[in-house]
Amino acid sequence: MSTKEWPLWEVFIRSKQGLSHKHVGSLRAADSEMAIENARDVYTRRLEGVSIWVVESKLIAASDPKDSDAFFEPAEDKIYRHPTFYDVPDGISHM
Repeated sequence: MSTKEWPLWEVFIRSKQGLSHKHVGSLRAADSEMAIENARDVYTRRLEGVSIWVVESKLIAASDPKDSDAFFEPAEDKIYRHPTFYDVPDGISHM
């Protein structure tokens, strides 16, 4: 298998201080195991990661940025999604 045939993988790293994985870049690899090993070598050189996710790029579905106005507009008329809609009881400080 030549490297031209290797699929593109998206790399997500969770840092020691973070709770969520963040997209850090892309790489080409023959399979998921190689993608994880390469991601470790390329994106966690300073021991900053505790978890790596790799996803083959062709498996990611995304909205089109040019359709963002129409796509996200319906959320604005749903007032129950805004925290100002609810009364917060006294004594609750972390909400």
